[in-house]
Amino acid sequence: MKLLAEMFTMAPANKDHQVALRCAVGVFVPLITLVLLGRLDLAIFASFGAFAGIYGRNEPHARRLRLQVRAGGLMLAVIFLAALTARVDALAGLSAEGTTWVLVGATTVVAGACSLVVAWWRLRPSGSLFHIFAFAAIASIPNQPPLWQCMLAAVLTVVFSLLVGQSARVARSHRTPWVRSKPPALTPREKRAAWQESAGYVVAAGLAGTLGTLAGEWLGVGHNYWAMVAAVVPLVGHSTRHRVSRGLQRIAGTALGLVLLAGILLLQPTPWQTVLVIAACQFGAEMFIARQYMLAQVFVTPLALTSTLLVAPVPPGILLRDRIVETVIGAAVGIAVVLAPGAWRRLAARRG
Repeated sequence: MKLLAEMFTMAPANKDHQVALRCAVGVFVPLITLVLLGRLDLAIFASFGAFAGIYGRNEPHARRLRLQVRAGGLMLAVIFLAALTARVDALAGLSAEGTTWVLVGATTVVAGACSLVVAWWRLRPSGSLFHIFAFAAIASIPNQPPLWQCMLAAVLTVVFSLLVGQSARVARSHRTPWVRSKPPALTPREKRAAWQESAGYVVAAGLAGTLGTLAGEWLGVGHNYWAMVAAVVPLVGHSTRHRVSRGLQRIAGTALGLVLLAGILLLQPTPWQTVLVIAACQFGAEMFIARQYMLAQVFVTPLALTSTLLVAPVPPGILLRDRIVETVIGAAVGIAVVLAPGAWRRLAARRG
């Protein structure tokens, strides 16, 4: 009953509308600029560059800038590696199946490495969910624009997000004292926890990617990286119950979000209307991501899928089917990874 209650509990607000507005502006301006320039092929690079703006939600301006610079730099490194991976795969002449397994392996490495870096830098949101999503989505796109154009779009978007993050300083009443403080070093316990969390991300992402790929071969389902993204969702939380709840909320929120997405797709929005939808969904996601995860997923689902459709159009029916199947696979794997240590300890205790 506690697990069920947690799924429908709304935490109190904490200036979420300010964060949501910054993030919505941070993604809307770059994307609408690309629409006006007729360069939607660069939209995915701008979309992931805008992720720099979600870090340092309610931090003072000086600390927020430092966190967002680090987060933006890490995201740019992921985008660059993803774009290189796509080009290496093309040059190697791998089969479609071979490319898929290479992406699973590379994305698994990114999951563990970025989780460790995020923990070392004390970034929040924690974990490597966004980096998994960015790397796999970009690396799976064939026939990309020139690398310098891809990176230029990403870099300019990151810089714009940093400016938006500091925009409140224009108003004297919203300025926070500009204090540059050095964060404390990680304790030995925190370092062990970071390494253990990184290992959990590797196991969850790798297993989910494998099962998602096999499901694709058996059922004709694509987008296996959605399973990898969903698998790491339950790894964040302060208790086992909370983590399991996040996994279940991911599934329920995705299902509701697909209903919303289906309604949006029925309207057949034009590119500029799609950008408006993305900005609105970004606003909704940031309004609730820290308060009610299931409700946030209702907005995250159309946000992620409409962003994908801008760059790589896919029949809507296939997109909706792939999303729910891969999400269920991934969330189930993530919950299993969360429960496995406790189950192993109980089993060992019985044997002892």
